[in-house]
Amino acid sequence: MSGIGPVEPGDGTQARDTAPPLPRGPQLGPLSALYGRHRRAALATLTTAAVLAGTGYLYATRPEQPAPVPPPYPSQVTVITYLKPQATPPGTEKRNFRFTAELSVESGPPVTVTRISQPYEGLSVISSPRTPFRTKAGAPRKIMITLRVTECGKVPGSAGLPFLDVTLRNTRAMQVHSFILGSRYAQDLSQALQVACSNDSR
Repeated sequence: MSGIGPVEPGDGTQARDTAPPLPRGPQLGPLSALYGRHRRAALATLTTAAVLAGTGYLYATRPEQPAPVPPPYPSQVTVITYLKPQATPPGTEKRNFRFTAELSVESGPPVTVTRISQPYEGLSVISSPRTPFRTKAGAPRKIMITLRVTECGKVPGSAGLPFLDVTLRNTRAMQVHSFILGSRYAQDLSQALQVACSNDSR
């Protein structure tokens, strides 16, 4: 009996193991392959760069904050008001003139009084409390001021517009300001000077 060979495929048929290969997509170049492998890292880098650029733009175009308002100059907010003369203690020289004044700070940081003086060479000034002392806004302070005649020839017979030179300091500046205490102070001081120097030949 003769052997039977493999069955030949008929017309229009094809063996299973000889099917044509499937078409392949286009071959990727080296750069495309690299991008494919590192796509996530590349997208993250691009996103970060975009965020940084947007943040920089917002920072550059942000509205400028107004500069903080500086505190006022001490002379602008400090007021000294003449109150009344004070009797000198018994046994005190007649050449002393004592009076009370009120110092107040209207606003801003505390003001320190570092010196009190006056324009006449023949008078010396002592204050209580002694300088330096500090006064806060809204907390007026009473001051006792003693003027002592040291040389009658160097004081006026009648004080026209006497004033006090007061050195003031706060966090903004230090200033010397002249305070005119008014007509009552001028009258009281003139009378005190006349009494102090009444027996002096000048």
